[in-house]
Amino acid sequence: MEQDNIFRIVVAATLLVAFSISGYFRSRANQSADNISPEEEGKFIYYFRSIGGLVMYGSMLLALIYPPTMQWARLSLPTWVRWTSAGVAIAMLPMIYWLFSSLGDNVTPTVVTRQEHQLVTQGPYRWIRHPLYTFGFLAIFASAITLDNWFIILTGLITINAILLRTPLEEAKLIEKFGDEYRRYMQRTGRYVPKLGIDRE
Repeated sequence: MEQDNIFRIVVAATLLVAFSISGYFRSRANQSADNISPEEEGKFIYYFRSIGGLVMYGSMLLALIYPPTMQWARLSLPTWVRWTSAGVAIAMLPMIYWLFSSLGDNVTPTVVTRQEHQLVTQGPYRWIRHPLYTFGFLAIFASAITLDNWFIILTGLITINAILLRTPLEEAKLIEKFGDEYRRYMQRTGRYVPKLGIDRE
C-alpha cells in the first residue's frame, strides 16, 4: 500500500508539471494572439474528446485522491511495469516543454490556425508534425499504467481516438494556410513518429 502511495505521488506531480507547462504556453499564446473557439473543429469531435477527457481525468483524480473508488478497475500489474511507466511519464516532461517552447504562440485549442500562425519546423517538429499528440499519448498511458487501472487506460484510448479523428482536419487547415510549403513538410516528416530513411537536407 505504501508503494501505491508513491506511485500516486509520482503521477500527481507529473500531471501537475505537465499541465503547468501547457497552461503557461497556452495562456501566453491567447494573450498575444487572436482567440479561437474550440468548437470550430466540429461539434462531434469537440464533445467527443471533451467528454472522454473529462471522464479520463476525473477517473485519474479519483484514483489519486480517494483510491478505494477505483479499486474495481485495478489490474494488479507487476511493480517493475509500474516503475517503468512512471519513468516514461517523467521523461515526457522535458519533451512536453520542448514542443511547447518550439511551438511558441502558435499553439491553439482547435484545428483552426491563428491569423499570424507560422509554420513551425524546429524542435521536435523537425521530425514529427504532431509531437503534442505523441508525447501526450505516452504521458497518458504511462500515467494510467502507473496507477494500475484498466478503466483509465480505456478512457484514455477513447480520448486519443477523438484526437486521431481531428488530426486530418487540422492538417487540412494547415494546407489551406500554407499550401505547398506544408505539403513538402508532410513529405519529409511523420505524423506521430519520425519517418526513417528520409533526406531532410
